[in-house]
Formats: sequence, C-alpha cells, structure tokens
Amino acid sequence: QVQLVESGGGLVQAGGSLRLSCTASGSIFSITVLGWYRQAPGEKRELVAHITRLGGTTHYADSAKGRFAISRDNFKNMVYLQMNNLKPEDTAVYYCNAAGAFDPDSWGQGTQVTVSS
Repeated sequence: QVQLVESGGGLVQAGGSLRLSCTASGSIFSITVLGWYRQAPGEKRELVAHITRLGGTTHYADSAKGRFAISRDNFKNMVYLQMNNLKPEDTAVYYCNAAGAFDPDSWGQGTQVTVSS
C-alpha cells in the first residue's frame, strides 16, 4: 500500500503562485506514476499533471501547460506541483495520486487551492 499526504494549498490572488507538496510512504517502489488531480465544486476530478517516478517523464493537461510544473524528489519520496500565474478557474481541491503495481490507485486527502480575482 501507498499513503499520500498533501500540503501547500491556500488562498492566493490571481496571478500569484503556490507550490503543492505530496509525501509518499509505504510501498514506494511499487509506484510507477505520481500525479496531481483537481476537483472543483460540481465538477469531475481531472488530471492536472503526472510524472513517472523513475524516468521523470511529465504530462500536463492543456490548462496547466506553461503555468504549472510537476517535479519529484525520489530521495525524499515527494512530488511537487509549482503553480504560477494562478487564475480563479484554478480554484479546486487538489489531490495527489499514485499509480503502479497496486489497485486501486492511491489518493491523498486533498488540499484546497482558492484563487481570488
């Protein structure tokens, strides 16, 4: 099993920045991909970005390209999401996700990001 704990959410003005962090524990070596998802009120949970644990290959949703950057630190078992030029439409609960040799995926408890206009 893999456990995930997020931190770093908060309230920020439009145009500002936040960095989310996620700490993974448990069966780390069974993780293939680490990702960030978000869910706004009344909306489905959607992928923001993901990164492969070993190779560091990244993938971004169109809404995140050019503004967000995902990275990981395998020594610390952490994954980060740097969010720049935040917009009100980025307001959501952000969830850390781990996928790999286990089913179902592991999820963190979520961290709230609120962007004021």
